[in-house]
Amino acid sequence: FYGIMMTLSNDKGGRDLADSNITKRALASALKQLMEKEPFSKISVGDICEACDMNRKSFYYHFKDKYDLVNWIYYTECVAALKEKGYHTGWDLLEDLCAYFYENRSFYRKTLSIEGQNSFSEYFRDIVAAIMAADMEKIFGGDDSLGFYVDFYTDAFLCAIKRWLLDRDCMSAEKFAGLLKNCLVRTSGSILQKYSEDKN
Repeated sequence: FYGIMMTLSNDKGGRDLADSNITKRALASALKQLMEKEPFSKISVGDICEACDMNRKSFYYHFKDKYDLVNWIYYTECVAALKEKGYHTGWDLLEDLCAYFYENRSFYRKTLSIEGQNSFSEYFRDIVAAIMAADMEKIFGGDDSLGFYVDFYTDAFLCAIKRWLLDRDCMSAEKFAGLLKNCLVRTSGSILQKYSEDKN
């Protein structure tokens, strides 16, 4: 990140981008600190700005609202970072995703408990659904019920993540990812075997 920032700072556009990132990260850091003491619902944009000595105009220049800031935090810290890695299997991606959530569980316990329009839960669901859609299309092709399958697996995954993180004594990321993999692999294998037997 430091190397990229130094390269970009050689021109005005680079300076603008660097300044923009510094501002966004300051706002993100302020929100995280506030959420250590207050529930998300009680934190206002004014509180965030005051915590990092910034005005509301600067906040709204970069973000629509505090929900947009939460989504940006997830995208920059997790999605963008994972995109840079060349994963050989989906399991490796799952393990890194779970590790990220576990390391930041205090923050995401609070953001995942919020429902409704513009919430992180909604944003995260859209990301998972897009991934599931690509996988389900490979499995089911152009099946008319593709949307149902995507919704089913997306909701199941999101529910599992929430239940895991919201558990006060949640298990390690490694154990959780291992259980998910074991559940999916063994269930799929059993269903496939029964399907083959029924056809014969």
